Order: sequence, then structure tokens, then C-alpha cells
Amino acid sequence: MIVINVDVMLARRKMSSGELAQKVGISPTNLSILKTGKAKAVRFTTLNAICQALECQPGEILEFRPDE
Repeated sequence: MIVINVDVMLARRKMSSGELAQKVGISPTNLSILKTGKAKAVRFTTLNAICQALECQPGEILEFRPDE
């Protein structure tokens, strides 16, 4: 299973979800869907924009956890 750690990075950067959504150019609703793991996919352009806004690497946002 792929886990999205956007909340962790938001806390580390002391940034709100609304601020990130604005910087990335996506709706707060779509960011929420991504954060909760309900998204089926993420575009590389969106991932790139998130990484730029949070000044992080994709591996800090995406994590693989084996299914139990």
C-alpha cells in the first residue's frame, strides 16, 4: 500500500493545507482526497508542485507499506 505523508510535511514546514493547495494550484478538496489516501493516482506535475512548495523529495511524501 502507498501512504501519502503530506500532513507530516505540512507540519514540518508549518504550512496549512489551504496554503499548500493555493501554491500547488489544486482545490482544497482534491488536496484533502490526496492527504486521506482516497486518491487513485497523482500526476507527476502535481507531485512536482507539492515537492517544490514543501521543499522536499517525493520519497518524503510517498511511502510504501506492505499489505498485512
